[in-house]
Amino acid sequence: MSSIQLTKTTIRAGVWEGVLTGAGARPDLEVTHQAKPVPGLRLKEDPSVPGQFIVQVPIPPELLSEGVQTFVITDRASGETLESFSIVTGQPVDEDFRAEVELLRAELDLLKRAFRRHCAETGADGTGGAG
Repeated sequence: MSSIQLTKTTIRAGVWEGVLTGAGARPDLEVTHQAKPVPGLRLKEDPSVPGQFIVQVPIPPELLSEGVQTFVITDRASGETLESFSIVTGQPVDEDFRAEVELLRAELDLLKRAFRRHCAETGADGTGGAG
């Protein structure tokens, strides 16, 4: 499991922004939407904190349409999902089952990452069995 952690800080003027820690060297990140690469990711070293990076993801307007659009940020080296974010537009979400499934998938990815981190920190194997 990777020690890299990406935390959202804001979405402003169509750009998602977060802080990446624990990478050491400059990481190779990828953003996808519906399993297709999203261009424009910016990664800059934070001059005030060594080993910390500012991640910016411009949200292409052409990808915004009715329902929920989920964007996933991964570390290419490990394949690990570092963060995801969803944008809801149009009709209420409760009328769109596909939107609900996308939200649940994004939340499940976040929960899996938190659970793996917890297991790594506590030395647990995550199976729940008695040794």
